[in-house]
Amino acid sequence: MTSAYRPPRDAFWFARTRTYTLFVLRELTSVLVAWTIVFLLMLVGALLGGTFRDFTALAAQPWMIALNVVALVATAFHAVTFLNLAPKATVVRLDGWRVPAWMIQGGNHSAWLALSVLIAYFIMRSP
Repeated sequence: MTSAYRPPRDAFWFARTRTYTLFVLRELTSVLVAWTIVFLLMLVGALLGGTFRDFTALAAQPWMIALNVVALVATAFHAVTFLNLAPKATVVRLDGWRVPAWMIQGGNHSAWLALSVLIAYFIMRSP
């Protein structure tokens, strides 16, 4: 009895092309996006639970700062690649006219920038 041929698997199949590498990197950044959400939930819990001083002591640790800087970069990469993929996933038609990809991407990035500026305004303004 013969078994079917199974070619050997290459663990780094994605590294052969730039497109696949970016795809895998984007998927891996989801872990750091999840960490960012957990960190923000910890912040909210500390604010509501009265343990904000303990939270700030933990957040001031060098390893935590390094982790959050890496998470910030990964989250920004994840957001940019997600917004750039939107025209491929969504076809927008206005009165039979297909909206070009650059307009969808521009709208997405403009909305992201506007929300970021608005959030930064409320966070940075002095009380």
